[in-house]
Amino acid sequence: MKISKKDALIWFEFFSMLPEDQEVMTKQQEIIYATFAQIEAAIDDRNNKLMSEIRGLKTLKNRTFFVGNESKFPKGCVSCLMGTGLGAIRKTNKCNVQCKFCYNYGELEDIPPIGEGMWEIGDTKFYEKDIDLLLSIHQKPTGVAYVYLEPFMEIEKYYSVIKKFSDAKIHQHLYTNGTLATEETLKALGEAGLDEIRFNLGASNCSDKVIENIGIAKEYIKNVGIETPMTPEFFQGFFKKKQAILDTKLDFINCAELHLNENNIDNYYGENMYIARLGYISPIWSRKLTLKFMKIADEEKWDLAVHDCSNYTKFVRDLNLSSKEGKWFGASNYACEFSKIPYQAFLPILRDDNFKFLSEEELPNGYKAGELIY
Repeated sequence: MKISKKDALIWFEFFSMLPEDQEVMTKQQEIIYATFAQIEAAIDDRNNKLMSEIRGLKTLKNRTFFVGNESKFPKGCVSCLMGTGLGAIRKTNKCNVQCKFCYNYGELEDIPPIGEGMWEIGDTKFYEKDIDLLLSIHQKPTGVAYVYLEPFMEIEKYYSVIKKFSDAKIHQHLYTNGTLATEETLKALGEAGLDEIRFNLGASNCSDKVIENIGIAKEYIKNVGIETPMTPEFFQGFFKKKQAILDTKLDFINCAELHLNENNIDNYYGENMYIARLGYISPIWSRKLTLKFMKIADEEKWDLAVHDCSNYTKFVRDLNLSSKEGKWFGASNYACEFSKIPYQAFLPILRDDNFKFLSEEELPNGYKAGELIY
């Protein structure tokens, strides 16, 4: 069903007014899926054209896209996309900044603690003394990542745990906004055996202090990079300080396609959105900016890897993880993060005269407005 943009708008205006507890009919669900397919097809067509303009575009066995120095492609991403997944290790339930793109936006004061002296690994609570037992029983993952929320709020607690996983020869990377890092703590992380550190440079609006800390980290930690949701603010901020950032000699930049959940979507009210494979909902400018960013990096021959960590990549990630876990053929945890589709979020793109569907057809009988009645 190649629904027209006009018909899609009429229907989505209707869906957006439905009570939250009201279910849609089967034929209406077909209209919803047809609309999402039309939007996604147009976005894919645009992105494919942008990708065709990047001469040095490379793939990781068709699982993701990048440009630049292959030897600097982040090992944590290889573990995520090719290895046994990426085990999340959680400890800190606090953050010192609040970013509008954060998946925990508006609830940072209500994040439950992991537990005094405890770590969460694989949704299970462990004391540090239990880690040796865990490693002796479970198959070692190819990589683990320290997430949730800002590790440098209590970074001194991490060193001994990092040492245990380093001794076990497991690749480890850590996420940080970088604002609380110091030379002393970065050196301690390197000495403990941290393999890779990723700075969310967008969280500080590309602050000079964090850029300086990226350079310091490179002195003590083997793999250093940036991982930030691609937004117009980050894109502009990066290029204002491009040379200073590149002078840090960082290894990679992961441009994450911003996807939204119930916490942060209102911060992007009015933006043109699409839904990828009926899963993640994203502003259409996020990946467009990433591909533009990659084209510049390729043309200017930056000596690092720039990774297109898109919704496609996230889809591949979950497929890879489920296969390594021995789940059934086709199993994946990739799904929409909303309990109910936020129909109103798609009204701006359907009302945008500059956004066109690739092809349109008249709705079949029984699907037109006024023909479907509860």
